[in-house]
Amino acid sequence: MKKLLTTLSTMILLSIVACAQQNQQEMKSSQTDKKVLVVYFSATGTTKTIAQKVAKAAKGRLYEIVPAQAYTSADLNWHNQQSRSSLEMNTPDSRPAIAGEAVNINDYDVIFLGYPIWWDFAPRPVNTFIESHHFDGKRMIPFATSGGSSINNSVATLKKTYPQIDWAEGKLLNSTSAANITQWVEKVLE
Repeated sequence: MKKLLTTLSTMILLSIVACAQQNQQEMKSSQTDKKVLVVYFSATGTTKTIAQKVAKAAKGRLYEIVPAQAYTSADLNWHNQQSRSSLEMNTPDSRPAIAGEAVNINDYDVIFLGYPIWWDFAPRPVNTFIESHHFDGKRMIPFATSGGSSINNSVATLKKTYPQIDWAEGKLLNSTSAANITQWVEKVLE
């Protein structure tokens, strides 16, 4: 009788452990089954490099915000108040035209949004992209590159400008290793 009770107890315990393991695998699977889009704007290639690492870590699709008119070095000269980027950033309602292939936001659950910091904000082509799509039910995770600014003001401005979007905390990813990016991506996708 004692042997039978021990055997039954062992079987019950093994069943409980097996169910717990299956639940953990299902939870992990549902997290990794999220369809991820990594959208980025990069005028010089710096943000593009980081976006590629984010897309690889998230196993997501990479999508570039392409301006209809590419930015030249002269356009990006922030020392010249008459440069294209200076004029755009000093005009809050500026929305430069964008080109490139269309993307169906409805195909994705989570969207990483990458951009360089310009004048402590996201560049205006990012606003054009956001205003060209509907993000209902989507989680937006901003990341940025910068020569000296933090991401805080740009994210605060995006949240204020687009309060209907479910924004995650942003992260500045200057010269960040692929391992650190993977760690961050895994954390924000939990």
